[in-house]
Amino acid sequence: MTEASSVRAAAPATELLTLDDVRAAAARIEGAVVRTPMLRSQTLSEITGADIWLKFENHQFTAAYKERGALNALLHLTDEQKARGVIAASAGNHSQGLSYHGRRLGVPVTIVMPQTTPSVKVMQTESVGGNVELFGETFDEAYAHARELERERGLTFVHPFDDPLVAAGQGTVALEMLADKDDFDCLVVPIGGGGLMSGMATVAKALKPEIEMVGVQAELYPSMYSAVTGDERPCGGDTLAEGIAVKAPGEFTRQIIAELVDQVLLVKEGALEHAVSLLLQIEKTVVEGAGSAGLAAVLSNPGKFAGKTIGLVLCGGNIDTRLLANVLLRDLARSGRLARLQIVLQDRPGALFKVMREFNEHNVNIIEIYHQRIFTTLPAKGLTAEIECEARDAEQIDRLVRALRGKGYSVSVAELA
Repeated sequence: MTEASSVRAAAPATELLTLDDVRAAAARIEGAVVRTPMLRSQTLSEITGADIWLKFENHQFTAAYKERGALNALLHLTDEQKARGVIAASAGNHSQGLSYHGRRLGVPVTIVMPQTTPSVKVMQTESVGGNVELFGETFDEAYAHARELERERGLTFVHPFDDPLVAAGQGTVALEMLADKDDFDCLVVPIGGGGLMSGMATVAKALKPEIEMVGVQAELYPSMYSAVTGDERPCGGDTLAEGIAVKAPGEFTRQIIAELVDQVLLVKEGALEHAVSLLLQIEKTVVEGAGSAGLAAVLSNPGKFAGKTIGLVLCGGNIDTRLLANVLLRDLARSGRLARLQIVLQDRPGALFKVMREFNEHNVNIIEIYHQRIFTTLPAKGLTAEIECEARDAEQIDRLVRALRGKGYSVSVAELA
């Protein structure tokens, strides 16, 4: 926590963060962060039955809204604090936002990351000016080490979310949204530690008390949901929304959210993947898992949002390209446009050729073919052919499968969870 925020730490949370604080932050950071566009999505509106507006925070220089809060905190430092430098524990967007603006302002930035952090995240942070130190196997170990270095080196710790100055910077997202469009029924905002939602809810409820604020968390990491509802659920697992995979939400942010946020929804991994895919296909924009959470919640709860004017924050776009490719292919498989068929054949000349003719007849394209003769429970003269294929839609695949079975073939279709 920075010095300015520690002075006020004894006050109630809602007094620590006000509309005036966010307005002051907006004036302070103006011109140094991107005033990102907000656009209506005609196609997503038709799909969801709601009036969908997207705030493209993935258009920031570091591709995430975190720059706003990091910069606001940096601009509160004294000259002595600037000279000594700042430190944070983060393996995500906070590290890049803090490093980028620290370099711009001439403030040394140290980021402590777990030793298990993918090298691409280390390189991204270093490329925008951060000095990365790797420590420990988990984020908690890295965080504890960062707090030790804070004391040993006389650095200023900048928390990724549990700091009123950081949350005030994040709240400028809502200021911009409501300046561009003041008739939202609802804002749907991803929640990890709660900094973005705390800032946005403070602004929205002050300017438009009747607006509904809905938070979204990955079902695997329902930490804020548990904190504000009392419905304790376990946290853990591999989530696509790693940017909001927080096991312990902020103390300050939890109080704000408990008072100002109307509901926190949980979304499944499949919904996050589908939302990432839709945003790329329809809006031609790349978002990370956390950035897709708002759309995932709307798609998962159509009755709740139907007919409403909804603002969604695409909070970040930092996703590994290989992971993005996997997400897109898995979504094609779920929609039935990609399939893997397992077909039992006799091991004799022409057997595979006869099957290929059926694919040709149904205009289904073959991507890969795998033969398995050894590791199978079939008789020695039998084999299994696994065929990955693509089609226009699921019905085209279904017609092919029915035709194959009608000709006596044993066919099974691989299912995605």
